Amino acid sequence: MTYLPTQVQGRWYYLYLIQDLYSRKIVGWEIHEADDADHAVSLLKRTALSEGIHAMSDKPVLHGDNGSTLKATTVLAMLHWLGVKPSYSRPRVSDDNAFVESLFKTAKYRPEFPARGFATLEDARLWGCDFVHWYNFEHRHSGIRYVTPAQRHALEDRAILAARHQTYLQARERHPARWSRGTRDWTPIGAVTLNPEREAVVRNHVHAEDIGPLAA
Repeated sequence: MTYLPTQVQGRWYYLYLIQDLYSRKIVGWEIHEADDADHAVSLLKRTALSEGIHAMSDKPVLHGDNGSTLKATTVLAMLHWLGVKPSYSRPRVSDDNAFVESLFKTAKYRPEFPARGFATLEDARLWGCDFVHWYNFEHRHSGIRYVTPAQRHALEDRAILAARHQTYLQARERHPARWSRGTRDWTPIGAVTLNPEREAVVRNHVHAEDIGPLAA
């Protein structure tokens, strides 16, 4: 959740947002006049329905900050009902929710974001609708090899990146003098972790899957 300024000093609107860590896609969002756990519950339920959480054998984990909203009894009850495990940022660890924080910064530095704040709640929601559409379907995200979050979420990124790789190889073949090194790396991004120090854990897990389970 992040604050959106209004044109009234001391008054804010509240953007509730859920981002898929793997694809970077915004899978759920709402904007309200007040910070209330009921809004978070509504967003969780709606997002779970749209993403088909009930049919997943491996349920996702919902990571958020240590705010009271995400720890409210009603929110925890909804997560339990959905089979989703909650996760929270560690105290004084700034990069525990770095992906969403980066997204919020992108949103607030877009030229469409009003420098003097939003006049009405309707204005804020219209801006949110436009931003989410741009971010999901038009924004070529540098962290996922310049495909859109929607393309990666739909598992279309591998075919797109393979086609780009072939285009670069053909360009180098036609004009070899222009290439002093290899072509750009268009290998799809693999596993994504919240914290850099956990990457070794992911690598070991992937390696263990490649060689099969270990027997004691």
